[in-house]
Amino acid sequence: MRFVLASQSPARLAVLRAAGVEPVVRVSGVDEDAVAASLVDPTPEQLVTALALAKAEAIAAGAADTEVIVGCDSMLLTSDGEVHGKPGTVDVARERWKRMAGTTGTLLTGHAVLLVHDGTVVDRAVDHEATTVRFGRPTDDELESYLATGEPLHVAGAFTLDGLGGWFVDGIDGDPSSVIGISLPLTRALLRRLGVSVSDIW
Repeated sequence: MRFVLASQSPARLAVLRAAGVEPVVRVSGVDEDAVAASLVDPTPEQLVTALALAKAEAIAAGAADTEVIVGCDSMLLTSDGEVHGKPGTVDVARERWKRMAGTTGTLLTGHAVLLVHDGTVVDRAVDHEATTVRFGRPTDDELESYLATGEPLHVAGAFTLDGLGGWFVDGIDGDPSSVIGISLPLTRALLRRLGVSVSDIW
């Protein structure tokens, strides 16, 4: 059974590899803004789950054999109730860090697992994981140095747990793998809903 990761995220790939899975990586190319715009007043949880499903479905359209396809999407729900994806620019990342330093946020990761036989999706399971993140207070010099690395520009919430951003995370309450990008416990549970054991993909 082929295990397909519908993501170009090196962090998600690293989590799976460390857990004994060598997935086939296929990038969906989904227009996330268009997917979000098609939803009517979604909750943050519904938004990340819909985006994860859209990514997995886009990959499933080209599947030919028996495959399990996993799509994920992550966003940070800050203490002021706003949802943030990748900042994209230094200015946006700086502003976000100024606001979230010393606060807590909730890292939401939507998951969609599709079971495909001969190019047809025969079953699916979707859900999300929520993990509380307690942010530290980097000094101005530390923050500017972090921004200069480029790392926070390309990750949800402008931080990583497994990279340089880990210096500025005081702690988490929940699943660390979900904060990195793909929850191993939740993915295992979704696989089980489809009748697939995690040992089938090792």
